[in-house]
Amino acid sequence: MLKRTITAIVAIAVFFPFLYFSDTFMLPLAMSVLGLAAAYEMVGCVGLRKNAWVAVPSYLTAIVLPQLSLLSDDSLPLVFAVAIVYMIFVFAATVFSRGKLDFTIAASAFTGVFYVTVSFTSIVYLREVGKYFYLLVFVGPWVSDTFAYICGRLFGKHKLIPEVSPKKTVEGCIGGIVFAGISYVIYALIIKNFFDPSVMPNYIVMMIAGMIVSVISQIGDLIASVIKRRFGIKDYGWVFPGHGGVLDRFDSVLLTAPVLYILSQIPAFSGILL
Repeated sequence: MLKRTITAIVAIAVFFPFLYFSDTFMLPLAMSVLGLAAAYEMVGCVGLRKNAWVAVPSYLTAIVLPQLSLLSDDSLPLVFAVAIVYMIFVFAATVFSRGKLDFTIAASAFTGVFYVTVSFTSIVYLREVGKYFYLLVFVGPWVSDTFAYICGRLFGKHKLIPEVSPKKTVEGCIGGIVFAGISYVIYALIIKNFFDPSVMPNYIVMMIAGMIVSVISQIGDLIASVIKRRFGIKDYGWVFPGHGGVLDRFDSVLLTAPVLYILSQIPAFSGILL
């Protein structure tokens, strides 16, 4: 527990400058670095790090996608185009490998890398929605993770989905949902009272949004667990001592980011939040 706490403090200290200067190139740079590390872990998970035809385009895609936002105000078509090129390249590699590259494994690599890369890229685009809005992608999942763990340890009696994640409990899941909702309300109060009095959040909607995000983030966590169990690994990596790799630390954020971005494109929804 001490190692996990120290790692979390150090990680926050390192990550803070990138968040503080998020309106510059710093945030896309951070997302490219995290995306590259996550892609490396995912490619390693499926056992294709030594296959340059899959590994290299996976790493390049992870680096490039978050940077595309710097090119223009409407770079989403470019993101889509790069993703399609990446898909074609990986799938074509299975054809020209003459049977040496299993299509199922290559498809797993593509799906996994596409998932994590689009997720980190979504965080960059969320920053364009608002300098306070995009932080919700971290607040909800991490508060949910923390209190799901605490509530599970204190009150957990009923297993959630033991075939996927043996330690997660129904009580922990509910605790994570409730406290994530509360955290969004507290976050809105802090922003309004200490940073921007012009912000007019709807606290009921904030509470509901936090609870929804908790559910999504917990599904994201379980997705990461399913992949690990399928390929027989305990952790994706070692970047964060006590936590594992980037995918182990950001697994709950990954699914939340694109979903929250989609919701942010609904004016009525994003306007009510912050």
